[in-house]
Amino acid sequence: MITNTQSGTRVDEIASGIFRISTPLPPTAGGPPTGFSFNQYLVVDEQPLLFHTGPRRMFQLTREAIAAVLPVERLRLVGLSHYEADECGALNDLLGAAPEATPVCSFVAALTSIQDQATRPPRVLRDGETLSLGTHRVRWFDTPHLPHGWECGYLFEETTRTLLCGDLFTQGGATPPPLTEADILGPSEAFRAPMDYFSHARNARAQVERLAATAPRTLACMHGSAWAGDGAAILRALGEALDR
Repeated sequence: MITNTQSGTRVDEIASGIFRISTPLPPTAGGPPTGFSFNQYLVVDEQPLLFHTGPRRMFQLTREAIAAVLPVERLRLVGLSHYEADECGALNDLLGAAPEATPVCSFVAALTSIQDQATRPPRVLRDGETLSLGTHRVRWFDTPHLPHGWECGYLFEETTRTLLCGDLFTQGGATPPPLTEADILGPSEAFRAPMDYFSHARNARAQVERLAATAPRTLACMHGSAWAGDGAAILRALGEALDR
């Protein structure tokens, strides 16, 4: 569903109760020559959660898209993988629009950035901690420096087996399919090659294996298409690629 015809922002359900909000950045807008996309993920439940806020300059587009699914003021949790503009640039705008919402982040993110930058104290999730949203249940994984940022981490939604995997499989292109079963590792590795943004921590493969052990069925990527299939297999293939 297109929620803004001028920007091309759209909303699509990629798993039961989980919606991908995506705003394209065409090549002419100063992004990569292939174009790019900024995705947020809305989990609709008793305690609705938005993972990634999008950049501050895209706030109104994100707000419109959320409102197409539920009233923005119903948001209760606003999560982020790491401290970066596309992850949390619009955090305070969203907290202003949703008076009962709380930031959700890792202990390190709270310690280094969010306690200072957010207008409300964050709900800190420790490694392995779970949080019930109602029928959905999310589990936090600390993944320092995977791909970048000491504070980095991901959420795994246990009911739908959806891994909110941030930058792990970043794909170029302004308007990729909302959900695909095609290969995303090849395109994401090709996108990474010229500007390698992974930190290459020594334990990267072990961290990827922890994520693979959850056996996700859907990967909710922050840039590009979300992906459906054998998540454990493609994560392990990513681990092998990082070793090379």
